[in-house]
Amino acid sequence: MTTPTTAILTQHYQPEEMLDSFAYMNALLTLTADLQQPLVHFWTLPQTVILGLLDQKLPQLSTGLTALHQAGYQTLLRNSGGLAVVADTGVLNISLFLPAHRADYSITAAYDLMTTYVQATWPNLPIATGEITRSYCPGDYDLSVNGQKIAGMSQRRTADALVIMLYISIDGDQAQRSQLVRQFYTASLAGQTDDRFPDIDPAVMTTVAAALGQPLTVTQAIDQFTTTLKQHGDLDFKKLPLLTEEPEFQAHLAQAYRQMQRRQTRLH
Repeated sequence: MTTPTTAILTQHYQPEEMLDSFAYMNALLTLTADLQQPLVHFWTLPQTVILGLLDQKLPQLSTGLTALHQAGYQTLLRNSGGLAVVADTGVLNISLFLPAHRADYSITAAYDLMTTYVQATWPNLPIATGEITRSYCPGDYDLSVNGQKIAGMSQRRTADALVIMLYISIDGDQAQRSQLVRQFYTASLAGQTDDRFPDIDPAVMTTVAAALGQPLTVTQAIDQFTTTLKQHGDLDFKKLPLLTEEPEFQAHLAQAYRQMQRRQTRLH
């Protein structure tokens, strides 16, 4: 049985394109089912705090949002669960799309697949899975090195496709990112206690570059991850950029973008 070719798309969004990041995710999920082909979407977004659906329940959310905006960050409410994460030019987002029915991959199996790719990309790091409780957006499939979180994952599924979404801190000031989210929750909780939201300790998070003890850029990380993908089959770098310009994809993208726009009204 031949391994299907994986199509690759890399995008570095500008601040005004922040809604495109998740609009593309929805549109690419539809495309994956249509093509019956795996896709990988690499993307970055500057100076943004991406909120999860649970963050809407914070008692003084508007106060927390004001603190983020005053710190120079824009805010985005994504269409999935979880909690706040930071996006900037040192954080790489990797979305792996698979044409699959719900029964083809369990939730655990899908996370394990992405974990395997990350571990193969940086084999010198002892990358482990398991919740890092005092990180931001803690989850069962946090990826960590010696107890310090470097990445988090989430999933989204339709009847005919799934996407495993990974954010991984490649370089930059992870302590500052963690302090930023800590301050957001402090302001948004306004003195209340709620175990649904993390008590963030900046010491429990780090970057891949820091864990390696050597410089590493997002561009280099993309190249390294791509090298790992090549070991599992052929890659196509031309197909997706062309397909995303086609009218049918643009129609799906426009619909997904409108959905993201409507979701943002919940932050006001």
